[in-house]
Amino acid sequence: MKKIILIVAGIVVVLVIALVVVLTLSLDSLVKKGVETIGPQITKTEMKLEKASISVLSGSGALHGFLIGNPEGYKTPSAIKVGEASLGVRPMSVLSDKIHITHVKVQGAEITFEGALGSKNNLSKILENVESASGGPAKGTDQPKAEPAGSGASKKLQVDDFLISGAKVNATLTALGGRTLTLSIPDIHFSNLGSGPEGITAGELTKLILNGLNKETMKAVEKAVSDFGKQAAGALSDITKGGTNSLDKAAQGLKGVSDLFKKK
Repeated sequence: MKKIILIVAGIVVVLVIALVVVLTLSLDSLVKKGVETIGPQITKTEMKLEKASISVLSGSGALHGFLIGNPEGYKTPSAIKVGEASLGVRPMSVLSDKIHITHVKVQGAEITFEGALGSKNNLSKILENVESASGGPAKGTDQPKAEPAGSGASKKLQVDDFLISGAKVNATLTALGGRTLTLSIPDIHFSNLGSGPEGITAGELTKLILNGLNKETMKAVEKAVSDFGKQAAGALSDITKGGTNSLDKAAQGLKGVSDLFKKK
């Protein structure tokens, strides 16, 4: 009897090890496939993920080489690029109806803003696509409404903490002849997303993140354009006053404008 118990226990151990190995090998490819299949349905743009590495045992992982492309008609190759993002997942939740993500940390994202201030730019177009795919814009500060059934992104999620820090914006403005400036935006932080029994979908999460990025990017670009206008106006004022000191001051002001907007 003891021998039979040992054999059964050995078989169980082998099966558990085999299951862990299969999950470990398949989960990374499933995440990559999910991003590159479901993502474009949500954003209506190209979405790529170079590699996902997630440990089923520890629940820790990382996403490498994430990219969201631009909508048709925009010249820059991408809207958002992330070299690496770390995350934590409750291991057993990957087998349930709601995947529980404990944290996501995105460091040093590179955002491209192309177009005009207002609604005619690449980021606002992507956000418009996401809102269309996930049931319309969110109202107020509440979580967005549920994504329509059959949208291809019905898997539920819970994200306890989502942090984007150190992001840079490369803004190419049509109103300034295609000149580009690089700006920093403040950290963007979300917490307790999908903590209720219904959770949130990938589309809803994408909408929240893009909405936050779009708002902070617009603030940074508007401030830069305002600063540009003030510097240019000040330089012109100094030129009209004449005199050596005024001209020197104007030259310094114009240099500041030139430094702000670097042609790429």
